[in-house]
Amino acid sequence: SAYLTRDFFTRLGKVMPERVLLVVAEEAGGSGARGGSGVVAAALNLAGSHTLFGRNWGCAREIRNLHFELCYYQALDHAIERGLPRVEAGAQGPHKLQRGYMPNITYSSHYIADPRLRALVKSFLARERQQVQMEMQGISLVASPYKEDATLASLTARLSAHINAVNSSVDDDLS
Repeated sequence: SAYLTRDFFTRLGKVMPERVLLVVAEEAGGSGARGGSGVVAAALNLAGSHTLFGRNWGCAREIRNLHFELCYYQALDHAIERGLPRVEAGAQGPHKLQRGYMPNITYSSHYIADPRLRALVKSFLARERQQVQMEMQGISLVASPYKEDATLASLTARLSAHINAVNSSVDDDLS
């Protein structure tokens, strides 16, 4: 069942209407609210004091480039109009690189009661943290639309040296 219910949107509109940007796409023609045949897609964004946060996207059917229009272009326009210096497009999605959204580290806090599970999760997160940092460095070197060739060459050499050192360390641990 849907977790974003009509009640959720009603409460959101009552509690923080000035913080909500709901971008809706309707089909032209037909008998919908504005002459269209109904909502085709929507993107929910929430505005903070310095950032517009893209949170949810949904569509009734795929329409080429509609996702980018609602989730990125309209969000950027709105942020510029409100003087917000940052748009956070949300977690995941390598497709965001094409639009100039570079990855950022996100944080969350959880309490795990079982000490054995807590230790396993802690161990996994330590390994994952290194992998994520390496992946983000690689993305910024290869996929960033903001890179410069000299910087790229320098950072690629440093990254290669780091990868070789990590691989050597792993090999030593395994032998």
